[in-house]
Amino acid sequence: TDLHVPPGPGAPHGLRVPAYELTEQFSHASGPGGQSVNTSDTRVQLSLDLATTSALDETQRARALKGLAP
Repeated sequence: TDLHVPPGPGAPHGLRVPAYELTEQFSHASGPGGQSVNTSDTRVQLSLDLATTSALDETQRARALKGLAP
């Protein structure tokens, strides 16, 4: 399903990120934990290409990319 982000600074109407634009990666969590922490994929990372996503308008895209620039 799509990711729905509630309204906030820079996105007064919220955002809808299409599910097909998200990349999921599952891996083992690091650090202390329960008995299964090292035997199951307990960490999830979501990635989104800000340069191509349809969830942002041009102003939002420019602001996000500028904020992430080195």
